[in-house]
Amino acid sequence: MASVIEKDVYYVCQRCTNCCRWPGDVILEEGEAEKIAAFLGMPVEDFIQEHTHLSANRKHLSLLENPDHSCVWLEGKDCRLQEVKPRQCAGFPNEWNFKDWRKWCEAIPVKKEEETRN
Repeated sequence: MASVIEKDVYYVCQRCTNCCRWPGDVILEEGEAEKIAAFLGMPVEDFIQEHTHLSANRKHLSLLENPDHSCVWLEGKDCRLQEVKPRQCAGFPNEWNFKDWRKWCEAIPVKKEEETRN
């Protein structure tokens, strides 16, 4: 269940990578597999075959995860796909989140008018 998105607050990511360690699908939107494959210098068909699976709802491609549910693209505190990471990753927690997400996420809340000045 999603929590309410605060309209006047922007959360500044601290790159704690806790969101990269939660179980669940990281859905690839249209064009994202192609963008990631190009970034990695590989054919999109190979990227899809080697690095994705069908999501739980069987409607989308999802990135693979490690046995501990962390993202396979996570290296320490760095995302190997940072420049081209999926919108789902880039949008958390400002575009979407879930109940009790603040228990794990270290993002700092900033009033939007302050965030737009920086």
